[in-house]
Amino acid sequence: MAKLVSLISGGIDSPVAAYLMLRRGVELVAVHMDNRPFTDEKNLNKTLSLVRHLQNLTQSPIRTYVVPHGPNHIAFARNCQRHLHCLFCRRMMYRIAERIAQKEQAAGILTGESLGQVASQTLQNLMVENQVVSVPVIRPLIGLDKVEIIDIARKIGTYEISTLPGLCCTIVPKKPSTAARAKDLHDEEQKIDLGALIKKSLEGMYVLDPEAL
Repeated sequence: MAKLVSLISGGIDSPVAAYLMLRRGVELVAVHMDNRPFTDEKNLNKTLSLVRHLQNLTQSPIRTYVVPHGPNHIAFARNCQRHLHCLFCRRMMYRIAERIAQKEQAAGILTGESLGQVASQTLQNLMVENQVVSVPVIRPLIGLDKVEIIDIARKIGTYEISTLPGLCCTIVPKKPSTAARAKDLHDEEQKIDLGALIKKSLEGMYVLDPEAL
């Protein structure tokens, strides 16, 4: 059986992507990037409720990692170009997910991205995000639009959980880049100690076993 690390948030898309792969018999390890203080605890609670719902729906146990991501946001916001912030965020998420995939002996990373839905999901930006990891990034929703994704979410019962109140990420730039260049991102990332940030994130994460959800 294939095993993937699933980046999962309290939003609509990533639980749908996780469900589609669980339905195919893929084993998932969930990773939630905790964006506090730029979101609130409601988003974490929604994510854990979504994982619990997916477990009950598919009868598949899902080991869940919660990783502190707020300090990474602060480092990028203080030192790097703001319009690239969403790309720094995604690239850091991928790097951390890859480390967890290595720990869990998983074959790749699963995300809820669909083409062009937000600034970080343009074709150019997806390409530069992929460049920081050596494992496959699986995107089962890539060709679906938001209406199609919402339809699936309603059918599987995750939509009601995903749309519960919660503070959206407040550090998103007003004008995020839609066509970032790999060299620009690389040069900006040299302004901070990526290794130290990743190490701190991994040291601060905690694991919830399926029975604890």
